[in-house]
Amino acid sequence: MLETKRDIAMKNNIATKRKIAKPIPAKVEERYWQAAAERDRRADGTFVIAVRTTRIYCRPSCPARRPQRRNVVFFRTQQEAETQGFRACLRCRPNELAGAVALVQQAAKLLAAGSEDSLRLSEIAAELRTSPATLRRAFAQVTGLTPRELAAALRVERFKTMLRGGRSITEALYETGYGSASRVYERSNAQLGMTPAAYRKGGMGMKITYTVAKSPLGKVLVGATEKGVSAVYLGDDNAGMIAALHEEYPRAEIAAANEAYGRWVQEIVGRIEGRQPQVEIPLDLQATAFQRRVWQELQKIPRGVTRTYSQVARAVGNPRAVRAVARACATNPVSIVVPCHRVIREDGKLAGYRWGLGRKQELLAQEGRGASGGGGDALKGVATKA
Repeated sequence: MLETKRDIAMKNNIATKRKIAKPIPAKVEERYWQAAAERDRRADGTFVIAVRTTRIYCRPSCPARRPQRRNVVFFRTQQEAETQGFRACLRCRPNELAGAVALVQQAAKLLAAGSEDSLRLSEIAAELRTSPATLRRAFAQVTGLTPRELAAALRVERFKTMLRGGRSITEALYETGYGSASRVYERSNAQLGMTPAAYRKGGMGMKITYTVAKSPLGKVLVGATEKGVSAVYLGDDNAGMIAALHEEYPRAEIAAANEAYGRWVQEIVGRIEGRQPQVEIPLDLQATAFQRRVWQELQKIPRGVTRTYSQVARAVGNPRAVRAVARACATNPVSIVVPCHRVIREDGKLAGYRWGLGRKQELLAQEGRGASGGGGDALKGVATKA
């Protein structure tokens, strides 16, 4: 009887492996190829790149020589690649990323439990039976954040959860280890209202509902979780925007909204129409540390004012990262709320707007008319949901 059960289990395992993975859209594959060509570490864990001629799959950041595009196939997970007969690269070891995710998850629990000034990476590494260097590499691979940055985000979220649960500010400050109220509010604004689970890939664990409204620039799709807005897309085709939402968050639970988030939708449409911001909109986004810094900087640009990509790069402390700033603008999923349309080329010309240069031009014109005579109105930072 035991042998029969084993045989059944083996058959089920073989059947599972033979399931064909959901096809990756051509536009998504092009983004994958661009990330692989740039050896972008931020893409590690979101997909693997496999080579038909060698039957080997790698991380996007693998330092090995890049194959010809026609020989490349992409998979969302290492399991999909191995099911199709590819083996892991011995140089970048993409099959070890799952272990890094588990390590980060364990470390995150310890980081969240500590006080603001008691973070000791060496102690956490020792408790997890690893080295500080290994732990840092795991954080870089999985989150794009340092352990300290993730600890700050986790602590902010814990503080907000306590406030939503009815705890007093004093109690929440004490239990989360903050030294003063000013410190927690400073950190809260710095986190851009994002969920601390920055290591989630593809929106895993997120439940996003969306609605589509009319605006002067066509249609606007607003997608949100219970914590905040996760997507603001501009377009003319409902189906295209909904498909883009699924591409942005391929592992999230996505469904049409009924009446939720109406206030946020009205606020976003109002800003598109050129009205002054009335409501601070919380965000729930996936982001690397660099993307967060760029998006925070964009929120500081006043209405009716523009900045160049190089100015933004200098503002975030990395003057040479002009192309990376442009990429962060291009991948911004919450247009209008994070105003990437306010970034232009050095020569003053418009370029690189995900929703079309015509819309970018109209947004800047609307804001220019609204700011004339008043000096503009800087966008406020994203509010903490209470």
